[in-house]
Formats: sequence, C-alpha cells, structure tokens
Amino acid sequence: MKLIVTGSIAFDYLMSFPGKFTEHLLPEHMQRVSLSFLVDTMDKRRGGCAPNIAYTLALLGERPHLMATAGQDFTDYGTWLTAAGVDTSLVKVIGNKFTASFFCSTDEANNQIASFYTGAMANAGELSFRTVDGLAEAGLVIISPNDPEAMVQYAEECSTMGVKYIWDPGQQCARMDGAQLRDGIVGAHIVICNDYEFELIRQKTGMQEADVLAAASMLIITRGEHGSTVITRESRIDVPAVPPDRIVDPTGVGDAFRGGLMKGLASGRSLEVSAKMGSVAATWALEHLGGTSHAYTWPEFVQRYEAHFGPLT
Repeated sequence: MKLIVTGSIAFDYLMSFPGKFTEHLLPEHMQRVSLSFLVDTMDKRRGGCAPNIAYTLALLGERPHLMATAGQDFTDYGTWLTAAGVDTSLVKVIGNKFTASFFCSTDEANNQIASFYTGAMANAGELSFRTVDGLAEAGLVIISPNDPEAMVQYAEECSTMGVKYIWDPGQQCARMDGAQLRDGIVGAHIVICNDYEFELIRQKTGMQEADVLAAASMLIITRGEHGSTVITRESRIDVPAVPPDRIVDPTGVGDAFRGGLMKGLASGRSLEVSAKMGSVAATWALEHLGGTSHAYTWPEFVQRYEAHFGPLT
C-alpha cells in the first residue's frame, strides 16, 4: 500500500523548565501576561509532524512518501530521512526561506508552552496531489498539521480524486476556523485529534461526535496516558496506553501514534489492533527526546505489543 504523509517539516528546539508553568500564571492578571521562563536545557532536533509520522512508518518496515515543503537548510535532514527509509522525492525545497521551527518548553508536569515559526511551510499550497505520479496507487494519505489553506486544499483534492485520507488538524485547530475544519472532516476516512482538540472542533464547527461520523467514516480521539477511543458508526472501543519505562519528552508522541496506526491499517489489521500498534509506537517516542531519536526493530515492536495486548494478529 502506498502511504503519503503530508504536514510540517521543522526543526525542534526543545527546552526544559524546572518547575510548573501554572504556578506563575496569575488568574487576576490574565489580561496582561508577561513571563519569561529560565530553562535548564535545550536540544535542537529534527522534527515536524510529517517526518515524525513517516519515521515511525519507516521503523515499522514501510517506505512512506513525504510530501511537504522545506527550507534551504533541509539538505542534511533530507539525507538523514532517506537513509532512515523515507521517500523524500515529493519534498519541495523553498530556496529563499528556512525550514519551519518549533520552540517548545516543557515543565516538570509535562505541560508545554510552544511557538511555531512557519518558514517554508507557508509554501505548502504550492504542492498538489494532482501532480503526484501514481496517485491512484495511494492506499492512504494523512493530512497532518501544516499551512491551514494547504491542508484544506489537500483534503479537497483527495476527496475529488477518491483517495482515502486521514484528517489530522492537530495544533492547527487553534488557527483554523470552523469552515476549514469542517471542510477537512467532510469526506475523511478517519478524523483523528486529541481530546482538547476535539473540544475546539466542537466549538468552532458545532459538530458533535454523531455529526463527525455522519461526515467521515471514523473518529479517533487520543487521551494521553488514558489511551485513545476509536469510534465508528457501529462501535466505540477504548484502547489503553502502553505504560512507559520512563518519561523523557512528550514531543512527537501523537505523531508516533499516527505512524503505528497507519502501519496497522496498511497491513490489513483491524482498527482496534491498529490503534494498539499506535499506542506501542507512541510510548517508544515518549521515552526519548524528540520525535525521531528512538529506534527499534520489527521483532522488538512485536514483542512489546504482545507483552501488553497479546498476539499481534
């Protein structure tokens, strides 16, 4: 099955704050916030939603196609992705811009405050599925957080061309308006978001679970350490999270879940089993800094899956 991953390509600047952000937020002064957090550590990592998802798929034996825009500083990153098993032939380099950048501080309670510099991601609309060779072979596309207008464009193109896609608005739920979110939902094979993002979707679109399922085939809501809920028109299944051996960094955990989910679907497994594969992949990411610093073999993945969920069928 041909898998195409769209979304942001970025560099992650990951910082740790030795305290809790909430202790410094004064409710009586929320109309004027001016805070600076002195962080203990900073790491620069390869990131972006699309490479994170694609990397997990590559670890699991797939060769996904990465379709995104990157900046003039992408050369080394692109070489690394190719070596990791990701097809980067659909990546467009914007020569006069830098790759998007994610600046994220995480406190000791795993709360995060982040900023995102758009950079070359703003040019994502210059890419089109109408120009992709062999698109008819695409078994599944994921539209993960990216330039909002480009995301809607990709969803409309997939719907028009009869290509199954996963609508994954993620952090762009805060940026997109109700019409944009609804445009992505209508016609989607799967809508996936976390519980907070789903509340934003409900507020902005007025769509409840039943409305989403009337417009899309499936809805998956992730709930952090509480696992995920897989909802179809016929069933509702709660899938537990896999307990981590250690907690290092939540960045990229949701992307890893999506990569595991897509691997399960690509290999013809049930939606429940695919979501459980997502849980295993997510925990591996949680145990490492950044979304692409972990590694495992397929036998190691199967062993960990079966330790928590039983035989992988």
